[in-house]
Amino acid sequence: MSNKYIVRQPIKDLEGKIIGYEILYYGENQAFSSETPGPASEFASADTIYSFLTQNTSKSLKGSLNFMTFTSMLLMKKTPRLFDKDDLVIQIDDNIIIHPLSMHFLNQYAKEGYKIAVNEFQFAPRYLALLDTIDYIKLNVKTMAEAALFNTVEVAHSMNKKCIITNVETEAQYQRAVRLGVYAVEGPYVAEKLQTRVHSSAYLQSNFFRLMVAVTKDEPNVDEIEQLISMDASLSYGLLKMANSAYFALRHRATTIQQAIMTLGLGQLKQWIYLLSASNSGEQDNPGTEEFLKMSFMRANFCSELMKHAVDMPISRSEAYLMGMFSTLNYLIDAPLEEILAEVPVAEEVREALLHKTGRCGKLYELVLAYEAANWDAITTLAGELGIPNQLLTNIYFICMENVNALWEQLNSTYPDQEAPAPNEQ
Repeated sequence: MSNKYIVRQPIKDLEGKIIGYEILYYGENQAFSSETPGPASEFASADTIYSFLTQNTSKSLKGSLNFMTFTSMLLMKKTPRLFDKDDLVIQIDDNIIIHPLSMHFLNQYAKEGYKIAVNEFQFAPRYLALLDTIDYIKLNVKTMAEAALFNTVEVAHSMNKKCIITNVETEAQYQRAVRLGVYAVEGPYVAEKLQTRVHSSAYLQSNFFRLMVAVTKDEPNVDEIEQLISMDASLSYGLLKMANSAYFALRHRATTIQQAIMTLGLGQLKQWIYLLSASNSGEQDNPGTEEFLKMSFMRANFCSELMKHAVDMPISRSEAYLMGMFSTLNYLIDAPLEEILAEVPVAEEVREALLHKTGRCGKLYELVLAYEAANWDAITTLAGELGIPNQLLTNIYFICMENVNALWEQLNSTYPDQEAPAPNEQ
């Protein structure tokens, strides 16, 4: 069976706030882009993304701005209409502009209110007829000289077009984008960039680590969990807030730590506890904080779900969950990852995977990172080495993403007319 993957990567403004996501897709053993034009690529592209989005995961992309490159066939199959016009930016490559029928469909979508972006934009004659239709101009920092970038951005700004610099891989390239004053940036460096650390190293002494390990054990001890939560005021408040949220819609409110644990159940508690502690850290205004918390939660879920299919793994699913969860701690805590992991009682295989990417756990961690980066060759190779059927990866990825988005939204869905009980109401 051919390999078909869909990945989304963040697009951020210069303050670090996510303004949307680039949807990258791959199938029939080739990436779909202007570099691989032709009928075979057209058919493969349309078949992959159209069938995928019409199955069960289009809801994953609702509620956020999605930048997606459309081929002629995708435009003609009316794929953009799978999305609300407020959730989609239709991206096109150069080959669409020279395709009269494709341009007819594109103009129709624009009239319907869809936003339009052009990849690798240039002020060439064939682009001029499109200028009134274009909302976003995307410029590749790797292929354009600085003078050309400067001139293009200056003219684009004078025409009230939003410029996005793509393929940003280094600090130097990011600084070029900053100097140009563009609207947004995207690329591997952007996906990992965090403006400031979230917590201080003193946070290492928190009950959070012991609690995280306690809730992810194969046989959690409820008394131990209750004791650890009760020792931390912010965790106690967070747990009670969640137990009394609209998500659980209880007739009777939980007023003690024990009642809250029973309300959520250990399965939900395991998934929530990381977000509960972080949500009370006082760093919500940091534009990068939310994305890194979501990233850690996404990696945890992805690692855990992939473990259902990986063979010969030396760790349990709960340990894989911890591996994904703890993979971003060096961004969230002002200390080296090696120092942080020395304070956390995790399996040696997990520690080695996070620090050195060694062993089969290291391969699983690398697979998750490769998927984030849309490294198609590495995804296929690593999945094969782990015995994971590659045709399952995209569904697993989007199911995990749906879970993360839903849980994050529910974190803030408390009853509007009620406050959670204070910790001392235990």
